[in-house]
Amino acid sequence: MQTPRFDLRPLAPPQRHQLAFQCFDALATGESFELVNDHEPRGLLAEFLLQRPGSFDWQVMEAGPESWRIRVQRTKEAPALRDGTRSGCCQCSCSGH
Repeated sequence: MQTPRFDLRPLAPPQRHQLAFQCFDALATGESFELVNDHEPRGLLAEFLLQRPGSFDWQVMEAGPESWRIRVQRTKEAPALRDGTRSGCCQCSCSGH
């Protein structure tokens, strides 16, 4: 099966991170997807480290200068918090929860 690829470049910056997390939250353990961006997604990686700690693998497949391609794989479920939500859950009504 081919890894799904999502091109973030046509999206407005606030939509880019939202799409990345929606795609990630839809993955089963072991599944992955690729993101294509017009710059190194350091901010997105920082958000993943804070919001989905220990539950993903981040692999740079192509490193600029005009295009960055990142493979994100779910390595395990995000740990549950005391209130039963998942770490990093935004408490919204999106389908990824």
